[in-house]
Amino acid sequence: MSAAQSNVTETPRENLYEGMFLVDSSGYANDPDATVQGIMAVLERAEANVVAHGPWQDGKLAYEIEGRRKGLHYLVCFKMAPSQMDVITRQSHLSDAILRQLCIKHPPELFNALVSVLNGATEEAEATAAAETPTAE
Repeated sequence: MSAAQSNVTETPRENLYEGMFLVDSSGYANDPDATVQGIMAVLERAEANVVAHGPWQDGKLAYEIEGRRKGLHYLVCFKMAPSQMDVITRQSHLSDAILRQLCIKHPPELFNALVSVLNGATEEAEATAAAETPTAE
């Protein structure tokens, strides 16, 4: 078997990425599930394997984007073949939920640290929400 034939059967190498998706704050506040589903649909089309995700920073934008002055940065850690990056870029431009996107390739150490932070932030938010929910007595 030649080298060309053996490369055909190999699986593509996956890189570790952090994706930051800027979404409309009011859209996320009104329906967070739909906004997250929009982001996940983009990643699904790119065959990305999502490891962790969560909202990060919500606030005033430095400049107006598509008529919006406030935005929420939604972070996603995922594994994906590098050849699929064009799919994320193209699908993000077509998405109604995503205003802007940025994907950065990370080394394993930084990727794992970010996953830990995102998972910790998610668990902390859930614990806070559970503590603030009144219980029926």
